[in-house]
Amino acid sequence: MSHGTDRREIPQRSTRWAARTADVLAAAKLTPNQISLGSMFFAGVGAAALISSAHTDGDAARLVLLTAAAVCIPLRLLLNMLDGMLAVEKGMSSPVGDLYNELPDRISDVLLLAAAGIAAAGVATVGSVDLGILLGFLAAVLAVLTAYIRSLGASLGAGSFFDGPLAKPHRMWLLTVGALAATAEPWLPWPPGWVLLSTVSVIALGSLFTCMRRVRRISTVLRVQAGK
Repeated sequence: MSHGTDRREIPQRSTRWAARTADVLAAAKLTPNQISLGSMFFAGVGAAALISSAHTDGDAARLVLLTAAAVCIPLRLLLNMLDGMLAVEKGMSSPVGDLYNELPDRISDVLLLAAAGIAAAGVATVGSVDLGILLGFLAAVLAVLTAYIRSLGASLGAGSFFDGPLAKPHRMWLLTVGALAATAEPWLPWPPGWVLLSTVSVIALGSLFTCMRRVRRISTVLRVQAGK
């Protein structure tokens, strides 16, 4: 079992297209902090598209909105990668870089996951509790908690653990797939919203297991360091 690292391993970071994109952004005088804020912008647009998809008439409009959300989510991830590349590979880090790196990420998680839950509102209820809203906000809280546990492990000297089963990239790609799959709901034997409800349910459960796994790994390291 490997020790935690201080930077998430992203295979795409070493690709030629990523390096060229980083070069273009650096040449345009964009800072890593500005790119971090840009990722939050795409998360906000994606969240608005998800919510709007549940309040529009017509399958065509809903398809466009869900597709727009499915495009914004990976764009958010792309900018999350590029801000780090500029900060590290291009030597453009700043004293507040970590703050800009983490805070927009957490806000983006909450925006997108809560929006997915709101988009599934009214699909299923237990008593007076709307499961879509409940599971969407639960997924958002657990997503933030996974990051908090990672940061806590680092602050305690155990290292940063980015493993899953549902780390940030996995959550976002799952939500992307869910948004795209939801475009097929007019031809499926259930009402609109079921796909997103299922998606936030899986994300909430996977995020819970991610929290538990990270806590266990951090605890193991701390015990080893203490000789117990």
